[in-house]
Amino acid sequence: MYIPIWPGNAKTNGATWDGKGTNFALFSENATAVELCLFDSKDQETRIPLTEVENFVWHGYVPGIAPGQRYGFRVHGPFAPNEGHRFNPHKLLIDPYAKALDGEIGYGEEIFGYRWEDPELDLGYSELDDAHLVPKAVVVDESFDWEDDQPLDIPQHETIIYEMHVRGFTKLHPDIPEELRGTYAGLGHPAAIAYLQSLGITAVELMPVHHFLSQPGHLVDKGLRNYWGYDSIGYFAPQYNYSADPTPGNQVREFKEMVKALHAGGIEVILDVVYNHTGEGNHCGPTLSLRGIDNASYYRLVEDDRRYYMDFTGCGNSLNVSHPQVLKLIMDSLRYWVLEMHVDGFRFDLASALARELYEVNSLAAFFDIIHQDPVLSNVKLIAEPWDVGEGGYQVGKFPLLWSEWNGKYRDTVRDFWRGEDSSLAEFAYRLTGSSDLYEDNGRQPHASINFVTAHDGFTLNDLVSYNEKHNENNGEDNNDGESHNRSWNCGEEGETDDPDILELRNRQRRNFLVTLMLSQGVPMMVSGDELGRTQKGNNNAYCQDNEISWLDWDLPKSNATLLDFTRQLIYFRRQHPIFRRRKWFQGQAIHGSGVNDLGWFNPDGGEMTEEQWNAGYAKAIAVFLNGEEIPARGPQGERVMDDSFILLFNAHYEEIEFLLPEGLQARHWQVIIDTKESLLLPEGPYYSGNQPILTEARSVIVMQMR
Repeated sequence: MYIPIWPGNAKTNGATWDGKGTNFALFSENATAVELCLFDSKDQETRIPLTEVENFVWHGYVPGIAPGQRYGFRVHGPFAPNEGHRFNPHKLLIDPYAKALDGEIGYGEEIFGYRWEDPELDLGYSELDDAHLVPKAVVVDESFDWEDDQPLDIPQHETIIYEMHVRGFTKLHPDIPEELRGTYAGLGHPAAIAYLQSLGITAVELMPVHHFLSQPGHLVDKGLRNYWGYDSIGYFAPQYNYSADPTPGNQVREFKEMVKALHAGGIEVILDVVYNHTGEGNHCGPTLSLRGIDNASYYRLVEDDRRYYMDFTGCGNSLNVSHPQVLKLIMDSLRYWVLEMHVDGFRFDLASALARELYEVNSLAAFFDIIHQDPVLSNVKLIAEPWDVGEGGYQVGKFPLLWSEWNGKYRDTVRDFWRGEDSSLAEFAYRLTGSSDLYEDNGRQPHASINFVTAHDGFTLNDLVSYNEKHNENNGEDNNDGESHNRSWNCGEEGETDDPDILELRNRQRRNFLVTLMLSQGVPMMVSGDELGRTQKGNNNAYCQDNEISWLDWDLPKSNATLLDFTRQLIYFRRQHPIFRRRKWFQGQAIHGSGVNDLGWFNPDGGEMTEEQWNAGYAKAIAVFLNGEEIPARGPQGERVMDDSFILLFNAHYEEIEFLLPEGLQARHWQVIIDTKESLLLPEGPYYSGNQPILTEARSVIVMQMR
């Protein structure tokens, strides 16, 4: 069938519909020919050569092509793996700028660029066609009625992040229609939004929603699938099977409706994005998109043996962010999600890999420079996972201005403190007050620290206090996967138990972690389901468990229903008191001339901490005074910010401890608002003043408010 094609233009990559036809454009520096492949409703393929090339962009305009049209590319060029080239026109390739895909990737030998039985493995050449297994890109109509939707611009220091999975959050939710569970529409449903509002969080951080694949062989052959989604294959396309409407392209509209509904509920949307590698894996992986379009341009190859990939991610490959077109791809994707999909920020998976221009991590890398000056991206929330698996990849505290970081040192320190591990109180104090030792020197503020105790990767909060060892047998890797050093403590018995003393201690420990997290300076991040007592039965690497192990269980026993109430009260308490979410650092001195410092640290006897006590690993108890009258930052209209003052008593010792009020604070009356030996906050807690001893239960926190 003859289909006319006009020259079109190279200005916009991907498929761009203008109401009369569609412009197609694909970058490939080393290709010798490119074919646009159009598919009809019966999957009949029509190939159209793209003969126009400008700045290595192959392009053409096809009149009459409208939204809903499915397409792909076939790219010709040398098949020379030892030189870094893996062109193979027998493989239908996914447009890296595709706005939507029409299904998931099928699995079989056909999607690989080499024949499985070839003795040279990936050096052999496959002539098997894979069009029946590869999802087709879809031309989309990007118009959408956003009405009055605008960025919420919730200040960083007022942000409370809820890390969640689109599918897992709603898959078992009883108040969401069954046909919407596990989808964007499910998350945008009034029942889901009402729950998030009742919890009090300000932002959801969605685990990857870029279209991804499950690794053939590693997962598919075991009957498992990639649940977490950290194997992107399309940086513009929302994951197809998270859409309630299976019509190709409608996932874009459904995602926008979800964001619009969350914004209307006062909740921002942050995306967990994976620009450090793709799901094509190492040299033995499938040829699905970038590998077949221009392997040598898009990926970091080993300099003296270009058959192989530099792997800073542990996933087989690393994107070549030193190449201008790869940087453009990433930046175009980010801007698309902000401008067209209205998301409010990004969390960058293994962000250190993006900073490797040559080999070492460079905080002045082009990636950061471009974002810093970009008028769109410099104004959204930017969160780094500040490490990768390469040498020198642990970069906590070293990212530039505008960036916040997942603070892995916060997680480790707080876990060690509450499990009774020997560690210095000085380290704990730094983490509690925003980690100024990590972030202050380069001009950043406390909100640079994204504080967390648990994340999707690792134990849930319930499992953190219930297991000493990982139990990942269901992953099919003989329990060899996942972190072995979890800094967890099972409180005396591994896994489930009926022992009332152990259960009471575990519940108290859960409250200890939550109170520490919510009352620390910086931005708290909690994991979806921790407030419900969610368990993964000791699995600390549930990346392949798209089932009840990972999904939220909304059928709460009484103890977990109480934990939910406690969490709601605690988040509300944080939001009511600016002393726990300061914009600026503590100075350890009087700011407004009151004669009382903005911050004070005391031992259980009420005396100021000594150098020896700060660094004694055996010390497990400390009191901190927070002066609500000494908050230096001004409010939105320039007003002075005032709050009540608080004393926090932390006792991680295995025995109860008596605290005394510091001498300069004994004349005031202090009411207990939180005591983690109790299951809820205390509306009518006891008062203390003078020399009254304050008995603090073993492994507990007491928060007292000045009256």
